[in-house]
Amino acid sequence: MGKVKQEPVEQEEKADISIVKSEPQSYDEKVAFCSVIAKPMAPKKLSKKIYKLIKKSSAHKNYLRNGLKIVQKQLRLGEKGMVFFAGDISPIEIMCHLPAVCEEKDVPYCYTPSRKDIGGAMGTMRGCIMVLIKEHEDYKELYDEVKSEIKLLGHPL
Repeated sequence: MGKVKQEPVEQEEKADISIVKSEPQSYDEKVAFCSVIAKPMAPKKLSKKIYKLIKKSSAHKNYLRNGLKIVQKQLRLGEKGMVFFAGDISPIEIMCHLPAVCEEKDVPYCYTPSRKDIGGAMGTMRGCIMVLIKEHEDYKELYDEVKSEIKLLGHPL
């Protein structure tokens, strides 16, 4: 068997296919796609602070844990910090037990509207279901501010 030469095939009239980049959705549009059980949902200003905190903590190794398996393992091992869940997860059953684990371990948590935004804040192109952030001196002020605002949101029990 030898190499088969392929002749260039002429395409008949290229269809006008243009990739339409969707404009960034607003906060309200993202919240509309969230699950019913995604409570307490962070308001718009708090979401921006959370994404800023995620971005700062991603620069420090071992201060940001992301993904379902890793966060679940670290919570069960007793690691302290704050947990942020994405509200637009489908199916929600894969992580609906974790808010109860957070309450049991006294770890503050809240939901953000979009998993893509969590992933973008970490510096990846992929979305992320949840992150666990530990306290560090470099972003302690922002960490404490977000933590106090989360405690004001209250937990729906």
